[in-house]
Amino acid sequence: MAVDKTQVLAALRAVASPRGVPLADANVLSEIMASDGKVFFSINVDANEARAWEDVRAKADAAVRAIPGVTTVMVALTAERKPGAAAAPAPHQHSHGIKPVAQHRPQGAPADSPMSRQVAIPGIGSVIAVASGKGGVGKSTTALNLALALRDLGLRVGLLDADIYGPSVPRLTGVREKPALNDAKKMIPIVRFGLPLMSIGFLVEEETAMVWRGPMVMSAIRQMLWDVAWGELDVLVVDMPPGTGDAQLTLAQQVPLRGVVIVSTPQDLALIDARRGIAMFDKVNVPTLGIVENMSYFQCPECGTRSDIFGHGGARHEAERLKVPFLGEIPLHMAIRTSSDAGTPVVDSEPEGAHAAIYRAIGTEIKRQLAGAAASA
Repeated sequence: MAVDKTQVLAALRAVASPRGVPLADANVLSEIMASDGKVFFSINVDANEARAWEDVRAKADAAVRAIPGVTTVMVALTAERKPGAAAAPAPHQHSHGIKPVAQHRPQGAPADSPMSRQVAIPGIGSVIAVASGKGGVGKSTTALNLALALRDLGLRVGLLDADIYGPSVPRLTGVREKPALNDAKKMIPIVRFGLPLMSIGFLVEEETAMVWRGPMVMSAIRQMLWDVAWGELDVLVVDMPPGTGDAQLTLAQQVPLRGVVIVSTPQDLALIDARRGIAMFDKVNVPTLGIVENMSYFQCPECGTRSDIFGHGGARHEAERLKVPFLGEIPLHMAIRTSSDAGTPVVDSEPEGAHAAIYRAIGTEIKRQLAGAAASA
């Protein structure tokens, strides 16, 4: 049974806003996306009122899920401070409006710190990000093969595809399934290659354009972090979208990140963006676990001649200059590309091959750093 926007709005009229107005008429809803049983929309409110709207978000979610034919729902609560608006009153001050959102911060963190809202994900030992300053450098392929390498080293590993606009994990893993919900209404990750996986690409069709504003992107990432039944993991690897925007800041500010792996090609243009990525994570106190030089060189499979198509050694030199670890060089090779396109990543499909060995060497260094960080925590 097809579900359309009219049915969703009808269901939302049964949900009251904090001021008693039907949600569908409260002028807070984004454009509603409804197709093939999947419904996505956000509730956009002022930051000072976010706490009071959280219960409304939960009721809206339940109301839409009750519509016959609905299989997947994502309701994001986005809270933005209006231009010129004052900060929420302190607890001892009198407030005539809706109660401001509560501030929960780690012990010792100042109230105005970007890290003041960090919350650990239950059951997950360490969260690491795989990031790049620009797209097209092979970040997602690296993230997946790195997760598989850490698996081969004896760790319990999960992979979150946080690239809302261009999710790659469904294609790289060959997954076409939709995640189910458990009794607690949390999404059950898809398991492939022994890795629990989650991606927005599991919830929407591959060619669907995700025209979302920053706050909705941030809310979607939060849901994929905390509203997923990850189980017990030693490491959650997060494949970040390229750049230094909302998604990166959300992860750094919401989750105690153990570190970030930066992926770059050797060419100067990619290294400039990689440098910006390292600088951004440094500003939010996330350590750089190291730089990976991807597409480092091409070696002809027929004659064995090596060609430095994008230059060579640039990432190593940049790591030395910035005094961060250099994790290794991954060649531009047909086997890595074809296995990725086929949904059979090279670490799993050719575990004894030279390329798998490179990824496992990178994983070994990251595992060592994570163990050292845990020991000193």
